Amino acid sequence: MASLPPVALALALMAVLLLVEWGSAAAPEGGETCSGIVPMKERGTAMSVADFGGVGDGQTLNTAAFQKAVAEIERRGPASGTLLYVPPGVWLTGAFNLTSHMTLFLARGAVIKATQDTSSWPLIDPLPSYGRGRELPGGRYMSLIHGNGIHDVIITGENGTIDGQGEVWWNMWRQRTLPFTRPNILELMHCRDIVISNVVFQNSPFWNIHPVYCSNVVVRNVTVLAPPDSPNTDGIDPDSSLNVCIEDCYISTGDDLVAVKSGWDEYGMAYAHPSSGITVRRLTGSSPFSGIAIGSETSGGVENVLVESIHIHNTGIGIHIKTNSGRGGFIRNITVSGVNLNNVRKAVRLAGDVGGHPDSMYNPNALPIVDALTIKDVWGVDIQQPGSMEGIKNSPFTRICLSNVKLNGDGAREVPWKCEDVSGGATEVQPSPCTELTGTSGMSFCANAI
Repeated sequence: MASLPPVALALALMAVLLLVEWGSAAAPEGGETCSGIVPMKERGTAMSVADFGGVGDGQTLNTAAFQKAVAEIERRGPASGTLLYVPPGVWLTGAFNLTSHMTLFLARGAVIKATQDTSSWPLIDPLPSYGRGRELPGGRYMSLIHGNGIHDVIITGENGTIDGQGEVWWNMWRQRTLPFTRPNILELMHCRDIVISNVVFQNSPFWNIHPVYCSNVVVRNVTVLAPPDSPNTDGIDPDSSLNVCIEDCYISTGDDLVAVKSGWDEYGMAYAHPSSGITVRRLTGSSPFSGIAIGSETSGGVENVLVESIHIHNTGIGIHIKTNSGRGGFIRNITVSGVNLNNVRKAVRLAGDVGGHPDSMYNPNALPIVDALTIKDVWGVDIQQPGSMEGIKNSPFTRICLSNVKLNGDGAREVPWKCEDVSGGATEVQPSPCTELTGTSGMSFCANAI
């Protein structure tokens, strides 16, 4: 049985990691950081999942051990909080909840592995801003690691792994035998002051990291992995959340690397919780779908998003902003800059016809507002198509700015941009932009991007 080092040693290890990993990362060489919105904390006490009967042999089910450990942390409740140590080993478990004032710490060589017994997976209510499960009507399966209404939570370690063992779920999706919407690896609802760092997430059944209705969330130095043919394995999806910092991550999955969301059609409009103050910086990755996405579920609104210093390779769409008639809401004040694209099918896509509807109750006349989108300092090589920008006839996308966007294809021919129901300006764009975006005269919003 794996056991906890002396408490003093565990706490000393945490302190060293805080000093070395967080302190140095707070001021990365040659770059800015937003990670200061949630300070890393040293906990006053520590315990091990092994202290609660956990066995890291890859066969023993440790759900009860994790649940008991978290319950004890909640019972103790010191202001300084408690560190739950996961030693090296493979810790098979079902879903469990976190609590406030805790650090879940994965040692080097520690793997939290989800059970593949889908029949024992708990069901929870649908998200109010979605009205039903994202894939199927009714409830949804609880995430492997879950939190609701908690604060001051840290998930970190020495690059240990959280493995969702998603293949059994992917196969049910492919075979259309899913009874309810698949679980995420990590979902935090109505939470604040969250740090997720120095952990590997892999093989999620569905989306990987899903902060929803949260505020002050930092995700940094995280690796997210899933096979390219794994369905809907989004990397990080901030959803109806405020002040989210995503930095220095590597993501390679079967769907969007980062997707900013805010609810689905009439349910998202009624719930009316926008995503705002989202920063994505120094992200590297690949996907058959999108690198950076906004949408398509944006009915509560998305605004004030900054994306910069991004490296995307072997990907379907580099930058994808997507919504649909019936979505309502808004997408505004979005800035994407410093993007390197390599072997990408389409560099930029803005689309007003993407995404289905939860039910027949949606209002097709609820048209989204898409305004003030700046995409600048983009360099692409081996780009099949520069991009398309197709708004909605009765709600055109406005104040779109392209600046210093250079996209090189295979050299055989220049593929033109495709634009419809959009307006804005462009400067220093190759291939030449479409006529809807051919100048910046009188467009101060675009001139500021130059």
